[in-house]
Amino acid sequence: MTQPLITDDERAPNERPVAVVASRHLSVATLAGSGTVPVFANGDWLAPTHDVKRAVILIHGRLRNADTYFNLAERACALAGGDAADTLLIVPQFLASADLSAHALPPSTLHWDWTGWMGGDNAEGPAPLSSFDVLDAILETLASREQFASLTEVVIAGHSGGGQVVQRYAVVTRGEAPLVARGIALRYVVANPSSYVYFDAMRPTASGEFVAFDATACPSFNRWKYGLEDLPAYASSDGDSSSADALESRYARRDVTVLLGGADCDPQHPALDRSCAAQTQGEHRLGRGLAYARYMASRHPERALKHRTFVIDGVGHDAKGIFASAQGLAALFGKA
Repeated sequence: MTQPLITDDERAPNERPVAVVASRHLSVATLAGSGTVPVFANGDWLAPTHDVKRAVILIHGRLRNADTYFNLAERACALAGGDAADTLLIVPQFLASADLSAHALPPSTLHWDWTGWMGGDNAEGPAPLSSFDVLDAILETLASREQFASLTEVVIAGHSGGGQVVQRYAVVTRGEAPLVARGIALRYVVANPSSYVYFDAMRPTASGEFVAFDATACPSFNRWKYGLEDLPAYASSDGDSSSADALESRYARRDVTVLLGGADCDPQHPALDRSCAAQTQGEHRLGRGLAYARYMASRHPERALKHRTFVIDGVGHDAKGIFASAQGLAALFGKA
């Protein structure tokens, strides 16, 4: 029986080796060390090209099934009428330690615990590099004028666990500067994540209001990745620039689209984060996403917030349904 593409994308267990690993690899290096990450892409994206005008980086969910997400990106691009010659599709693969032995991968391959990459944690080996360092490396490559002379737009998108990566990266990113210097637009697309980063201790109540949460009920409620306490190493070494005010100010100015499934409202979904910290944000993904949109709007009423939230009616926890929708196609490719 044929299985749907990514419907209920995370219902299967994620704590087992992936079926497919990308054959191409991207080198990532910082002062902390170096490693490689498998990457799916259309064409030889590391070779100079004058044709590419848009790059879409899509982040897989917790199943680490980057091959499936690459197929989704190709289908969505075709639905949007995109041209493979001028649209670069990139899907990095954040592997777990068990994947390395299962596929006899080279020791240079970066690997995390099962889900640590979703919050920007450091890899377990071969060097303590964050999943955010990987995104920095991709953006640095795309910013090369010699390699991508015609590039005008970069989109970083993710669904579910990948949506968590994108939302957190949009808060703490250090990698956008080379693109900004070239005048390349950068957009973030966050789809159906289980939780968000809050900038203070306020959390939504059942009535929709925001009140200071009592930490005695959940001491971890404001720790990263739910709040700004105990930032990951990637973000905690920036001094004043990693203060709550600085991070929020930059995040509010970034171009962020949140896509929510109107039917992604099951409080018992097997892949929903039901930790006490996540529960302080709402009962289910739809409620948490709508609450976070109100939270950001209430904190930035003095200017037009460059954030928008769309609910896709009739779609549940389904990456294909989200990104194939009119709103999803517009968010990824600027057209429906």
